[in-house]
Amino acid sequence: MTILCVRFQPPPTREAALPALLGLLEEFTPVVEALPPDGALADLRGAERYFGRSAVELASVIRVRALALHGVDCVIGAGPGPMLARMALRDARPGVTGAVPAEPDAVAEYLAGRPVAALPGVGPATARTLCEYGLDTLGRVAGAPLSTLQRLIGAKAGRELREKANGVDRGRVVPNAVSRSLAAERPFGLDELDPDRHRGALLSAAEEIGVRLRAVQKVCRTLTLTVRYADRSSTTRSRTLAEPTAHSAALTRTAYGMYEALGLQRARVRVLALRAEGLTSADQAAHQLTFDPVDEKVRRVEEVADRLRAKFGPRAVVPGTLAA
Repeated sequence: MTILCVRFQPPPTREAALPALLGLLEEFTPVVEALPPDGALADLRGAERYFGRSAVELASVIRVRALALHGVDCVIGAGPGPMLARMALRDARPGVTGAVPAEPDAVAEYLAGRPVAALPGVGPATARTLCEYGLDTLGRVAGAPLSTLQRLIGAKAGRELREKANGVDRGRVVPNAVSRSLAAERPFGLDELDPDRHRGALLSAAEEIGVRLRAVQKVCRTLTLTVRYADRSSTTRSRTLAEPTAHSAALTRTAYGMYEALGLQRARVRVLALRAEGLTSADQAAHQLTFDPVDEKVRRVEEVADRLRAKFGPRAVVPGTLAA
């Protein structure tokens, strides 16, 4: 077992907290991939040889240091590859590392009885299609003819699914920087049940992210919404934008869409957080031109508002619903 999938609990409540926790992992290995807002993958192949310890033993050390230095516990899954480490994370709990053995026979046994929805990358629609044809476990998927899977979910997806169900993990840990994302959080003074207050917080966060992106001439490809509740549990949803953008209106629409899809009914929300990910240079991003004069006017107003904020401060121009 050489890969760790780490999730910090409680999740970092500030954007600056995650880099510090990633720095803890980088003391053991330079191959660390951030998984904002509260996780990371770490490749410990070199660390196992250097420290003379297994990945599970190193996971215990990481957990103790995270508690001692940052007051944050870790839930950790260990496996021979990123996919299996993510799956092992589901069996983990604070103080106990979930682990998938490295031996091929043990991996096959581990996967055989798992529901097909437990495989990373298999969404509800794909799982529902497979279950309708009796392919409800990974063992059955692994034994199904490749042609059958390809007819059900497509040629490429079927081939990849069969490989993963047989324990073939082609993923790798790609070192990245959490600075390739921008986050904005809106905590509530008291646990908030009012959907209008929730939407107002999302509007404020989306406006802030849009302004910050435009200030550094970046656009984002993905927007992630994290909702933290009164019991310290959380829900995270991500959505890829139709086109990379820093346009506040587009970010707000996407944030509203993710929030409404959650179907929260009188949920006691403590914090709402938005994170823009997949940042790229605005000069390299394409924008689909439209014949809508309203869209062009909104973008021109946005440019003027940015200049006013730069001169008179971030509160110089705010949406009317936030003015109070």
